[in-house]
Amino acid sequence: MAAAAAAAAVGGPQQSQPELPAPGLALDKAATAAHLKAALSRPDNRAGAEELQALLERVLSAERPLASAAGGEEAAAAAAGGGGGPGAAEEEALEWCKCLLAGGGGYDEFCAAVRAYDPAALCGLVWTANFVAYRCRTCGISPCMSLCAECFHQGDHTGHDFNMFRSQAGGACDCGDSNVMRESGFCKRHQIKSSSNIPCVPKDLLMMSEFVLPRFIFCLIQYLRDGYNEPAADVSSEKDLNKVLQLLEPQISFLEDLTKMGGAMRSVLTQVLTNQQNYKDLTSGPGENACAKKSHEKYLIALKSSGLTYPEDKLVYGIQEPSAGTSTLAVQGFAGATGTLGQVDSSDEEDQDGSQGLGKRKRVKLSSGTKDQSIMDVLKHKSFLEELLFWTIKYEFPQKMVTFLLNMLPDQEYKVAFTKTFVQHYAFIMKTLKKSHESDTMSNRIVHISVQLFSNEELARQVTEECQLLDIMVTVLLYMMESCLIKSELQDEENSLHVVVNCGEALLKNNTYWPLVSDFINILSHQSVAKRFLEDHGLLVTWMNFVSFFQGMNLNKRELNEHVEFESQTYYAAFAAELEACAQPMWGLLSHCKIRETQEYTRNVVRYCLEALQDWFDAINFVDEPAPNQVTFHLPLHRYYAMFLSKAVKCQELDLDSVLPDQEMLMKLMIHPLQIQASLAEIHSNMWVRNGLQIKGQAMTYVQSHFCNSMIDPDIYLLQVCASRLDPDYFISSVFERFKVVDLLTMASQHQNTVLDAEHERSMLEGALTFLVILLSLRLHLGMSDDEILRAEMVAQLCMNDRTHSSLLDLIPENPNPKSGIIPGSYSFESVLSAVADFKAPVFEPGGSMQQGMYTPKAEVWDQEFDPVMVILRTVYRRDVQSAMDRYTAFLKQSGKFPGNPWPPYKKRTSLHPSYKGLMRLLHCKTLHIVLFTLLYKILMDHQNLSEHVLCMVLYLIELGLENSTEDESDEETSVGGPERCHDSWFPGSNLVSNMRHFINYVRVRVPETAPEVKRDSPASTSSDNLGSLQNSGTAQVFSLVAERRKKFQEIINRSNSEANQVVRPKTSSKWSAPGSAPQLTTAILEIKESILSLLIKLHHKLSGKQNSYYPPWLDDIEILIQPEIPKYSHGDGITAVERILLKAALQSRMNKRIIEEICRKVTPPVPPKKITAAEKKTLDKEERRQKARERQQKLLAEFASRQKSFMETAMDVDSPENDIPMEITTAEPQVSEAVYDCVICGQSGPSSEDRPTGLVVLLQASSVLGQCRDNVEPKKLPITEEEQIYPWDTCAAVHDVRLSLLQRYFKDSSCLLAVSIGWEGGVYVQTCGHTLHIDCHKSYMESLRNDQVLQGFSVDKGEFTCPLCRQFANSVLPCYPGSNVENNLWQRPSNKSMQDLIKEVEELQGRPGAFPVSISSETNLSKEMESVMKDIKNTTQKKYRDYSKTPGSPDNDFLFMYSVARTNLELELIHRGGNLCSGGASTAGKRSCLNQLFHVLALHMRLYSIDSEYNPWKKLTQLVEDMNSQLGNEEQQPEVPILYHDVTSLLLIQILMMPQPLHKEHFTCIVKVLFTLLYTQALAALSVKCSEEDRSAWKHMGALKKNTCDAEKSYEVLLSFIINELSKGKLYHEEGTQECVMISPIAWSPESMEKYLQDFCLPFLRITSLLQHHLFGEDLPSCQEEEEFSVLASCLGLLPTFYQTEHPFISASCLEWPVPPFDIITQWCFEIKSFTERHAEQGKALLIQESRWKLPHLLQLPENYNTIFQYYHRKTCSVCTKVPKDPAVCLVCGTFVCLKGLCCKQQSYCECVLHSQNCGAGTGIFLLINASVIIIIRGHRFCLWGSVYLDAHGEEDRDLRRGKPLYICKERYKVLEQQWISHTFDHINKRWGPHYNGL
Repeated sequence: MAAAAAAAAVGGPQQSQPELPAPGLALDKAATAAHLKAALSRPDNRAGAEELQALLERVLSAERPLASAAGGEEAAAAAAGGGGGPGAAEEEALEWCKCLLAGGGGYDEFCAAVRAYDPAALCGLVWTANFVAYRCRTCGISPCMSLCAECFHQGDHTGHDFNMFRSQAGGACDCGDSNVMRESGFCKRHQIKSSSNIPCVPKDLLMMSEFVLPRFIFCLIQYLRDGYNEPAADVSSEKDLNKVLQLLEPQISFLEDLTKMGGAMRSVLTQVLTNQQNYKDLTSGPGENACAKKSHEKYLIALKSSGLTYPEDKLVYGIQEPSAGTSTLAVQGFAGATGTLGQVDSSDEEDQDGSQGLGKRKRVKLSSGTKDQSIMDVLKHKSFLEELLFWTIKYEFPQKMVTFLLNMLPDQEYKVAFTKTFVQHYAFIMKTLKKSHESDTMSNRIVHISVQLFSNEELARQVTEECQLLDIMVTVLLYMMESCLIKSELQDEENSLHVVVNCGEALLKNNTYWPLVSDFINILSHQSVAKRFLEDHGLLVTWMNFVSFFQGMNLNKRELNEHVEFESQTYYAAFAAELEACAQPMWGLLSHCKIRETQEYTRNVVRYCLEALQDWFDAINFVDEPAPNQVTFHLPLHRYYAMFLSKAVKCQELDLDSVLPDQEMLMKLMIHPLQIQASLAEIHSNMWVRNGLQIKGQAMTYVQSHFCNSMIDPDIYLLQVCASRLDPDYFISSVFERFKVVDLLTMASQHQNTVLDAEHERSMLEGALTFLVILLSLRLHLGMSDDEILRAEMVAQLCMNDRTHSSLLDLIPENPNPKSGIIPGSYSFESVLSAVADFKAPVFEPGGSMQQGMYTPKAEVWDQEFDPVMVILRTVYRRDVQSAMDRYTAFLKQSGKFPGNPWPPYKKRTSLHPSYKGLMRLLHCKTLHIVLFTLLYKILMDHQNLSEHVLCMVLYLIELGLENSTEDESDEETSVGGPERCHDSWFPGSNLVSNMRHFINYVRVRVPETAPEVKRDSPASTSSDNLGSLQNSGTAQVFSLVAERRKKFQEIINRSNSEANQVVRPKTSSKWSAPGSAPQLTTAILEIKESILSLLIKLHHKLSGKQNSYYPPWLDDIEILIQPEIPKYSHGDGITAVERILLKAALQSRMNKRIIEEICRKVTPPVPPKKITAAEKKTLDKEERRQKARERQQKLLAEFASRQKSFMETAMDVDSPENDIPMEITTAEPQVSEAVYDCVICGQSGPSSEDRPTGLVVLLQASSVLGQCRDNVEPKKLPITEEEQIYPWDTCAAVHDVRLSLLQRYFKDSSCLLAVSIGWEGGVYVQTCGHTLHIDCHKSYMESLRNDQVLQGFSVDKGEFTCPLCRQFANSVLPCYPGSNVENNLWQRPSNKSMQDLIKEVEELQGRPGAFPVSISSETNLSKEMESVMKDIKNTTQKKYRDYSKTPGSPDNDFLFMYSVARTNLELELIHRGGNLCSGGASTAGKRSCLNQLFHVLALHMRLYSIDSEYNPWKKLTQLVEDMNSQLGNEEQQPEVPILYHDVTSLLLIQILMMPQPLHKEHFTCIVKVLFTLLYTQALAALSVKCSEEDRSAWKHMGALKKNTCDAEKSYEVLLSFIINELSKGKLYHEEGTQECVMISPIAWSPESMEKYLQDFCLPFLRITSLLQHHLFGEDLPSCQEEEEFSVLASCLGLLPTFYQTEHPFISASCLEWPVPPFDIITQWCFEIKSFTERHAEQGKALLIQESRWKLPHLLQLPENYNTIFQYYHRKTCSVCTKVPKDPAVCLVCGTFVCLKGLCCKQQSYCECVLHSQNCGAGTGIFLLINASVIIIIRGHRFCLWGSVYLDAHGEEDRDLRRGKPLYICKERYKVLEQQWISHTFDHINKRWGPHYNGL
């Protein structure tokens, strides 16, 4: 390698001409390379090395500057001109490199050779954003583990907890890396540790690489140096950077390709990149070469401009630019308060402190120690790798570079070196990120790299030890946040020294900090790293400093006057910052403090946390009162403290008191969390409404599932800890004071509240009591195990609503941060879920709304575990609490446990952890008892502002007290004396059990002079009220909560430090009330004479509304006292609650029992009815009035709903076509002459007339459903491999198309168009909802819709509307034909005319032009409407589906189109009935069938085109022709279609539509009989073609024998033999032998199989005919078995003679009734074919065999597992544009792969999906979106998202594959989809349609 050290000749001005290698070398690159390789292989290779060096210098010199340093436009010019752009020279250089590496061989062979030595132990595949990868939690050791799809599918992960995900930032495959995942999960390729059996690499293979690559990489670096210009103020420089990168694309790609050659090449690259000698030699800087100098200078300038110093360069060193964001600055008087940031020992780092420049900025800066400076400001590059990373950062992480650097990671040596380099540049990364315009992209790229490095515990530990990773990270984070600090305004605005982050800054708003924070969280998840952090006191101090920046951020100040002008949305940033930057690292640390041995860590954290809190209190100048009308939701220091306390007690068995501060600190600690709880109540009471909606948003976010366990839970726990250690009276009075309801707690009926408006009092009191209940009953941190917590959380969520599995996962607070890998989808989650909930499988309602699989609580959960307290704590929306109560009520009603409106049940709690026993003292303190007593009294006396909720909470608290009474009651008989009586005889002791029975006689209250109490005389002995005013009224008897609290506070303070007295500033109440508004208060004395027990008993009377309703239950049944748990008391309302409490009180003490009995003996006087003064009447709750209004409204609505329902039931049945309520249309009694219609717009009924026609509301749509029928029952499968393809040649549409074009080739066009039906594709389907309206009413309705500018889901201009009655989608009106609706019976009388006469009549009727009641010439309204609807029908489908004639616009075309519309509708109805008529009965569409009206419209128009009488097929069917040859037509004219090739069903429709309407039944039957003879002949002919030659001759002889029997014309053998005989005259049966085997079916024909064939051939015709008869004449269809369908239909159509006996086996031929001698007419028909087959035997045969047995249409069959579809299609390239589409989709009807929204495949402004929907479904498309798993429906110009037919194991959709769980087909849903497609009901069932503007 020595030779590689030759100095580089670089730079310099552009030479006059590009200097190429010497001619000798230029001759042949390969030869040169071979020559050099040989030279270098010699032992003495110096000469070879020098030669190579010289060559490389020429080839790879960076003399072609990419951009001159001049910058701006010139740079671009230089790049284009001077360097020849990405021109020949660069390509030439790359070619040279490839040749040299290969050493003269071919480059591809070289690559293959190197790959052979790849010890592929790791996969290491690198991917970028949007790549689909997998994560398996079962196999992952690190939570960031990910696998590429290939490795995932090759490994075995069955039954594992895995999911597929779209990578956001990019990543790399971890397969084979046992540091990150368990080996059991490795794929087959990476399981084998293959390094052992791979031969070692031959030296000469990679020898050239070792010489060439250093120069190549240096050349790249020089390009990067030259290309970089310091971004100036303008942004154009950014474009320059991109240009440079574009030019370097081939070079970087070349390097990337090298990395993909495998391990051998990677190790060479590692050597090159990390070799310091190479780097030094090549970049030794100021050398003899001017160009190298220039390059080096650019490098130094770049370093300097980044605010970095290059330690050895004295020129640059020390000149630090003020703009550099890292300059430090001490703010006077401020350094002391915050303490210096980095007093960390810096022994192993060079102490290079850049001279501190002074920058001037508004924001606050902190002073810093020397240590950080060196972390922040010194960078020294010692290898290519380091400088390469430096430029990667400078250029803001170009994707290519990132991929190259990551591709190298499988090389272990490189991995370590690169990680160290990355850490070394960490501060620089942060600075670049802050300045970046594209911080999002850059963040993703950073994390893409760092997650690969830091997820590996071994590596993280090594870097932590060797490179001080933790110091660097914490310092860098601190620096980053320092740039956006502002002064905190919390508490003392003027003098506050505290600084907080400003949430409005881009840094926080755009989450720019997340890459750094996520790295920090990632390394803290490694135990070894976290332990270092927790042991390092200096780091903990710095970290607490960092956390304190967030303490008190985003302060809210309550707006008192007008609404805030601009609602700031900074709270998003604040919550995100606290969660990500404070809480998640905290959870990471907590996860390592699980056992006793880690006690020390907890002590450290707690100690520094308390110090930081103390500093914070000092900095904000906090004494004892929080500033009013301010709240911040962000107290991370409090929460750190709380969570570590909780962990200490729960897991580490620490003694709680040993980590608690003194009482004074506890009092301070509780203030702010308590302030938040009070503010929550204020926000919900609408007291903050002037601050806008965002304050509600904050209150919701604070309790929301992702935040609650890092915010509200620690806050409440901290308050519980404070409450358990502080004086209970002090705590309780603080609570009521914070909630501002102290003034309300008076016995007087009126009071004055100075701090709260009357309207807010009730909800604030409810808030205070609810808070106390939560505080006292919540056990989340006070002794519940993790599984119990999980269960409680789950029950609470399920009680609010049934939940899907994924929403439950989302709603259960995750305990650790998401990165620590303990995911709630764990084993315990599933087991708890199955214990508490039942799974409700997804159901399908007929209305089409699809449910997901839901979990619903089990009955025993409602019975025993429903916990209202937990529900209240966890609800984000208040309505959820109500929802839980409603569901509870419903459960009790249903299970018969309680009929009325229950109260929230009282739930037994988990026992308290001994450390927190003090919490229960709150329940046994006099202050609380006084409050409870007062409230009970007020409720009993009906004072205003008290709700049932208040009573409920009061009773709950009493019950909690009884449940948790600790003291023994042995002393209850002795009187309690002593100092305890200071409250002047309120209560004797502090135990609730004994205080309950204490009678209170008189109370002195302070009341406004107007109050009713003032008038009374005051008795002598009094007891004072619990609230007077702040000025003591001279007597010591007034007990004031506030005064009490002050006194206690003073005592505590004095105890802790005597000199603190002067600190307590007496606060006056002037702050609260406006001057002059304070009313005159006077003292009154109330006579009470009650105890809590007596109040409870009176309450029972009041609630039950009966006198003396309470009777102690133990008097009847003494058992009750022995086993108190009685189910009868567990659910119920207030009465039950009171009974339960009295029972518990009696249980706890004999005295109470006795007193209760005494009270019950006295007959209680009734409670006096309340006198309401006028003033009170006015304020009588607005609430109550609202409540009444609400009830009235509910009543009205209910009534309206029931009316509507009954109306709907009578008027329609949109969703259930089964229960058929025929409308007036279908009822035609014989005597009615005219049908009567109701107009749904004007409401009048009457017949439809010429002048004012009525019409049916119809929806016309083009449909290709019929065309999708195939002849096999099994649906086609969706292709999921390249081999599987679907070809449409066997669909019904294709077969019909082929047939028509075949006919058109050989026969006369006009006659071809009568021989078939069209409409298999793009046929027009007409459906109606059955409602009728006057056509003029409809027009005005459309007018009003047009003027109505509301955005409808339909387009009025296209004639679309919704039925005014049932709102069903429609787009036209079909006029009802005047006269009776169903043809009158008079037409249906059987006549005795002979068949011959009828045939004559039919012929005459067809010939008679326009025999209508309406002469078509006179234009009436009706005929106009008929024409317009015909136009609509034509315009419904595209022109290509209407025009089949060779001469455009020929009348035959319209004729064909019209009868085909009838055919389409009949065929579709048949399909809706399941393809046969076995079910019989009225039409399933019932009143919704509009065929009758449609027939009239079609017939009217068909009659306009009368067929030339000699071409009328009727003649050919019923008359013999004298001279057959005349029929053939002359040579040049094409012949007519032979009658045997005609489609009989089409003939039927033509014949019937040509008749004057209404039609006689006898004529109809006649037509059917005649056509049946033709059909039967066709069947026999087809059969004859199908059987083999031997069969034919056998049949021929057999029939000939029977020919002269009497019934010959009704015997199929005779007829068949005759037909064979006739047809064999032509060339029909003569075949080339090869073809024969193809045509004939190998079955031997038995008489039975022949009979079956004939019946099957005729059945489709019989079905359609029967349907037609049913619609025209209103006869019901008989139902039957499948095997007898033929005979039943035949007799129903009158084909079977009535006397026919059913005993014999049925023979289809017996239906025949020949109008003329059969043998003659058959001869005539066969003759036509004979003459044709003489010329075209093949075609003649094909046309005879008609495939008439189509099976029902189906959508494609989908695979069971969605992954098979996804893996094949999401990478598949589009056949049109050959790109991989961004949104691939596949058509579920035909399997075509399309680009959704892809502009690449757009044709004439139509995107591909829309285009395909028109071609494949005539406007209806059903597409599966591959990347979203949902189905989208396109219908015409609208589309809707239908939903998904793939559900996960829990019955849920996964739209957009966000969760990535395995999905399985849901057959029921797919059936629903298919049903809607076949029945054309997409428009009716799916509600959310929108226009797609052809953009899909």
